[in-house]
Amino acid sequence: MIKFANPAPLGLFGFAVTTMCLSMFNVKWYGPVEAFPLLMTTAFAFGGTAQFLAGLMEYPRGNTFGTVAFCSYGSFWWAFALYISGAFGKVALPYLGAWLVIWAAFTFVLWLATLKAGTRALQLVFLTLWVAFLLLGLSHLLNMDILHTIGGWIGMACAVLAFYVASAEILNEAYGKTVLPIGAKAVL
Repeated sequence: MIKFANPAPLGLFGFAVTTMCLSMFNVKWYGPVEAFPLLMTTAFAFGGTAQFLAGLMEYPRGNTFGTVAFCSYGSFWWAFALYISGAFGKVALPYLGAWLVIWAAFTFVLWLATLKAGTRALQLVFLTLWVAFLLLGLSHLLNMDILHTIGGWIGMACAVLAFYVASAEILNEAYGKTVLPIGAKAVL
């Protein structure tokens, strides 16, 4: 029988690194001139491509959740980078806000799925991502900069959590024991 590698760390690291880069911009650590070129290339290469490939690699493992999550968020990063870069015209912040609220709704559904089958750490990743999407979307719809900043900080927390889960997946497998705990899988 063929043993497939675990693609989750690749997808989670792609998500974590790209989300942290965007969140540093959202909390105004960096302005658009400094952050934009590297953020867009990271969104395409690591956030988009690596996550999408991880999703495709989850498919033969029979992991529907991993396939849907990684392929969807990989596609999110491609779309985000294309839109923000102005590849197809001017960026409209209210429309971006509505789009982010839609992603919040999608993420809420995935968070609900983690309550049944995800580890505690993965539940926190999706919970913080849901809140970050919602606040960032509402910040554009309501033109409230404070929501954008808070959403950026929650995005940073989400990125750190995702980085931790990815690290745990790699280290726990490599050492054959729990090096970094991620909590038991929930069973409701």
